Amino acid sequence: MQPVRTDIARTTDYNVDELSRKSTLLGTAASALGGAVVALIGFYAFKTISLPAFSTSMVTRALSTVGTVLTLGVVGFLCVWWIYDTYQEKVSRPTWRVWLTHAACYISPALLVLSAIGLPLSASKLWLDGVQVDQVFRTQFLTRSTDQMGYADMNYEGLPTFYPMGWFWLGGRLANLLNMPGWEVFQPWALVSLAVCGCILVPIWQRLVGSLPVATAIALATTAITLTVNAEEPYSAVIAMGVPAVAVLSSHAFKGSWFSTVGIMLYLGVSACFYTLFTGAVALTIVSLIAVVTAIYDRQLRPILHLVVIGVGSMAIAAIAWGPYLIAAMTSKAPLESTAQHYLPEEGTQIPVPFLSLSIIGLLCLIGLVYMTMRLEDSAIRALGIATIGAYLWVVLSMVVTLVGTTLLGFRLESIIVILFATAGILGLAEIRRMGIPNIYPARFSDSTNKRITAAFAIIVALGGVYYAQQIPEKNESALDHAYTDTDGNGERADRFASDSSMNYIKIREYIDSHGYVPNQTVVMTDEKLFMAYNPYLGFNAFTSNYANPLGEFSSRNEQIEAWGRDSWNQTPQQFIKSLDSARWRGPDVVIFRGSIEEPGDGYKIHLAEDIYPNQPNVRYRAVFFNPDVFKKGWDTEQVGPFVVAVRSH
Repeated sequence: MQPVRTDIARTTDYNVDELSRKSTLLGTAASALGGAVVALIGFYAFKTISLPAFSTSMVTRALSTVGTVLTLGVVGFLCVWWIYDTYQEKVSRPTWRVWLTHAACYISPALLVLSAIGLPLSASKLWLDGVQVDQVFRTQFLTRSTDQMGYADMNYEGLPTFYPMGWFWLGGRLANLLNMPGWEVFQPWALVSLAVCGCILVPIWQRLVGSLPVATAIALATTAITLTVNAEEPYSAVIAMGVPAVAVLSSHAFKGSWFSTVGIMLYLGVSACFYTLFTGAVALTIVSLIAVVTAIYDRQLRPILHLVVIGVGSMAIAAIAWGPYLIAAMTSKAPLESTAQHYLPEEGTQIPVPFLSLSIIGLLCLIGLVYMTMRLEDSAIRALGIATIGAYLWVVLSMVVTLVGTTLLGFRLESIIVILFATAGILGLAEIRRMGIPNIYPARFSDSTNKRITAAFAIIVALGGVYYAQQIPEKNESALDHAYTDTDGNGERADRFASDSSMNYIKIREYIDSHGYVPNQTVVMTDEKLFMAYNPYLGFNAFTSNYANPLGEFSSRNEQIEAWGRDSWNQTPQQFIKSLDSARWRGPDVVIFRGSIEEPGDGYKIHLAEDIYPNQPNVRYRAVFFNPDVFKKGWDTEQVGPFVVAVRSH
């Protein structure tokens, strides 16, 4: 992205740090490796320190702030020193400082991830939000991906995964490498993936804007916003972080750059393997929109040609993850059933306007809004503006399609909108520093005065960044509290208080294992979501239709469970087993109920989930009771805490 040329004297050249294509690729690889190593080292280092739980002490919060201040302080100092060099007629830097500055800038997002999230989580083995709601399913998928390297669905036997497997498959490989269970690798893998994505933004933006300090500022701001808004869902967060860069790359690609075209193709292909919602939004309302506007603006068909190449190439990459599912869907005899988009919270009914927020980021977004409006003649800035409009279109369209009984989950694009505005805001601030003062005050400043202006500008920006970044743990306070108060896969709470009934899962696992059942070959019927999240058993049915594989026949399986429960009161044990075996799906080897063997009362209870969208909450549960007598033959039963565990006899 080249700046607008003026006759006003400037103290710095905007593209003085521009990277070549080769340097960009090497820098991206080096920053990715460096970010991953730093994140892992930091993760293990924190685990060796005995810190109190975030939810019960302010000590961890104070240390987090110290880490954030040190990170931004050191990087800010090096960047200002870097800018000072450009006041000389001939820029000459010692090699050690060139390497130090690049190394610090390239890994600074990883250090911010560690200080803002890694340190507050240091005394817990769970990730943000613990195992609340959606984190249960994500944990289950990581557990499955750790146990199996293929395309296995997180729950159903013999089905290819419908949920994009990229992030989870890679997390499973990290778990294998670190010899961790799947549920436990969630935290280090989330830290590593967020750190890597934040770090690679530095060389990418350095290539795009030609300034190492500006690139670092964008990467750090993007990382800080992501950690504040969307860190609990890391596989979507890492995709959102790259959207502004993709928008600017689009302005180059549709002007004829095949290097940028390949970059966008790789991004969309990989993102489709990670999180399809953002892939669809970016492809349809951002990249395609920029291509069409560029074609009309330039009166050429070249942008459309590049768009076709991007589409074909990205779909080929996406087929790596989606191929088996698409083949199974096309050959399936049962109707596909998906309610993944049946969710409309209150925030999904409002248009996000971050530039009206009375905060540091709100001010930055406001500057970005003004800058995009004032610089429409610049193709790169225009692309950022079009991308922002495209994101808003998706949000509005998501509300409109509620008329046909679904949504586009538009509320999830809020993080993308904030990052787009903030990125434009940083570019606007960089241009104000570079050209604004001479415009406001025509008299030429001396180099010493210019240096002081730069120093003051940098101090204000750095302090604003520190003020925002130190609040990241506070903004995630509820999510951090759940990480400490939820019971983990070892049956423990990180805050050292008494665990809930989940602590019995280890005994349940031992009881099932004692009967010779191998987890990934054993079908379990239960409504105990955490048991399935922590152990790689196959489920007879998913817990809710929202995360169920469309090939899994969720509703029909629920009807079958209800029929089994109803009929059990009129059956002998032999008839009950026969009914299990006669279903068109493999029946359960193990059933985990709530109830009591000594005092069964109304029977053994299991809950079924029912989608009731458009109501909010969108899920309703109903109880199904089974006759305890049908488990007296052909089954071994055991009371484990509040659970009745029934295991089929071999």
